[in-house]
Amino acid sequence: MKDIDIEQSRIIEIPRIIADDGRGNLSVIEKDIIPYPIKRVYYLYDVPSDTKRGGHAHKELQQFLIALSGSFDVVLDDGHHKKRYHLNRPYRGLYIPNGLWRVLENFSAGAVCLSLVSDVYKESDYVRSYDDFKLFKQG
Repeated sequence: MKDIDIEQSRIIEIPRIIADDGRGNLSVIEKDIIPYPIKRVYYLYDVPSDTKRGGHAHKELQQFLIALSGSFDVVLDDGHHKKRYHLNRPYRGLYIPNGLWRVLENFSAGAVCLSLVSDVYKESDYVRSYDDFKLFKQG
């Protein structure tokens, strides 16, 4: 996992159809938007603003996060560098490759975080302590 670095994460624009008649907008995520097949979907909501979520890395799982409502920050760490993303638009998502430590924080009132992931839940895929993460990154 030494070869996965922070620069492989990125914001991906989700196509949107803007209604010109005031009926609202529509965004669609199809198979070519994110770089893996989606095997699980979950969402976070009612997260207090002073609470942090995440605080782990995945060995294999890839993730795509969208702020469907409100906003939150995602801090990614590859063991050498950190990068903060502010998600606040439902037509932009953050691609997180495997092998990066992630923390979600600064949730606004009413924030909803949608997570589209590349695999089903497997506890064995998680790296839950930062010290173990540093060892994992060393290979």
